[in-house]
Amino acid sequence: MVAVGATAIATSGATAAPASSPAGRSDRGEAAVTVRPAEGSAPAASFPREHAPRGAASRRQPVREPAARTYARSLPVVPVRARGMTVEAADGRRYLDCLSGAGTLALGHNHPVVLEAVRRAVDSGAPLHALDLATPLRDTFVTELLQTLPAALADRARVRFCGPSGNDAVAAAVDLVRAATGRTDVLSLTGRSAADTDSAELAARWAQSAVDDAEPGDDALAGALLEPVLGDGLALAPDTWLRRMRRVTSARSVPLIVDETQTGVGRTGTYWAVEHSGVTPDVLIVSGALGGSLPLAAVVHREELDAGRPGTRPGLVQANQLALAAGAATLAHVRVNRLADRAATVGAAMISQLRHTTAELHSVAEIRGRGLMIGVELVSPEDEATRGHGSDARRGEESPRTGQDARRGNAGARHDESSGRARRSDGARGDRPQRNGSVGLGDGGSNSDAARQSGRTGRADDLGARREAESRLAATAAEETAVQHSPTASTRLAAAVRRECLHRGLIVGLGGSGMNVIRLLPPLTITDEQMTAVLDRLTDALDAASHPRSHSVSP
Repeated sequence: MVAVGATAIATSGATAAPASSPAGRSDRGEAAVTVRPAEGSAPAASFPREHAPRGAASRRQPVREPAARTYARSLPVVPVRARGMTVEAADGRRYLDCLSGAGTLALGHNHPVVLEAVRRAVDSGAPLHALDLATPLRDTFVTELLQTLPAALADRARVRFCGPSGNDAVAAAVDLVRAATGRTDVLSLTGRSAADTDSAELAARWAQSAVDDAEPGDDALAGALLEPVLGDGLALAPDTWLRRMRRVTSARSVPLIVDETQTGVGRTGTYWAVEHSGVTPDVLIVSGALGGSLPLAAVVHREELDAGRPGTRPGLVQANQLALAAGAATLAHVRVNRLADRAATVGAAMISQLRHTTAELHSVAEIRGRGLMIGVELVSPEDEATRGHGSDARRGEESPRTGQDARRGNAGARHDESSGRARRSDGARGDRPQRNGSVGLGDGGSNSDAARQSGRTGRADDLGARREAESRLAATAAEETAVQHSPTASTRLAAAVRRECLHRGLIVGLGGSGMNVIRLLPPLTITDEQMTAVLDRLTDALDAASHPRSHSVSP
């Protein structure tokens, strides 16, 4: 047995299996359980069959639920059973799930170690709802979470639970730094990575100016928020840029908040994505895979930021006891079995093979990613002809974008707590970097001392950089808004690829500002055989969608 706090996890004592082991078996030994993420479905006794007529659920859903549904509108699948990476639909078809609950299923569907942890919690008679009271399950979870954190953060960390979603955790993190600093504004530092040195330096200078330049009447920043990987389009933040932003914020006593909602728990090849850069944030937002397939979110922060009073968002559903049990088991399983290392190895192999097999496909603009967080950006020749250029990747052009703000078309907005909404700078201040706006990603060292000594000359030099970056930001937001109302040819191509994937038994996601990025987020337990099947099916789907006249297209 491997004891994890108060939760015991049964061990299998399995030895490593050959890499070519068949589906249904792990391709390596695991200390906690033998992972079976494969093609074989579970016994019927474990998963009772659906009694409703086939398709009845999907027909009733749009009548009973609003149009706010996201995945159900484009994935005509009614799942009734799932195990590991395999999902069986009501019509009997089986799919390899490369979406994994938008990346939240680190161990895949219904992993044995997760099911056992939940059963133990239920059978123990422990209260399923305990507010924020200390419980054995809560203590076990926090103990395991602290073991996974970078040492520099874990040594003096506090774990603050909040509502179960990533948005709840972001709101809690913002409340935290505002209470700790007595300030209001939070700057969002997220965006598309720069492909050339000039754009990278431009973006970095703009970001530093946004942190530095406060006009009369403005407060200093309460915090700066960034994502190591932009979740929707899977754009990577360069490690050098992350280190630079850490230096900039540290020098100005601005708490650095890193959002690992989608990147944490081994997804990118390290337990936490910030470990690639060696950056230690002041605040770490953790959600997504944290609850082992059940909703759970928390904010980990340095003890110095503890304001010493109750939080402003206590919530009634924070730290659900079953989610704590499933989460502790998942965190331990990923750590003990070094599944982050496995993600790094498999992810590198998938990216390499995809680049090789799609080299002749002009519709594939870029294959990017880290670990098992992979994006395939598509571009249609029709869009290239219309715009006179290809994708951002082909232009080698910086395309700064904000996270949630830009997706709403609210680029360059500054959160104003007193008004309760985001506000924009007026025309007289339009050249200044605006708080909680987006900056691009860059490289290079910090020149804060030189910038301070340069006075007006330095600010004039930066003015052009800021104007160019903000112009690109505005153009990107306008393009995203246009895509929502009039999908581009690249958007339609990506949708066709997803349909072809479904036709071949593969579930993938879509993302990016133009919804033209195929997102691959397989579970960390993916086997070598499953990896090969995913690559074969995706490559075939890409080819079929790119050459529809020579392939049969699914309806």
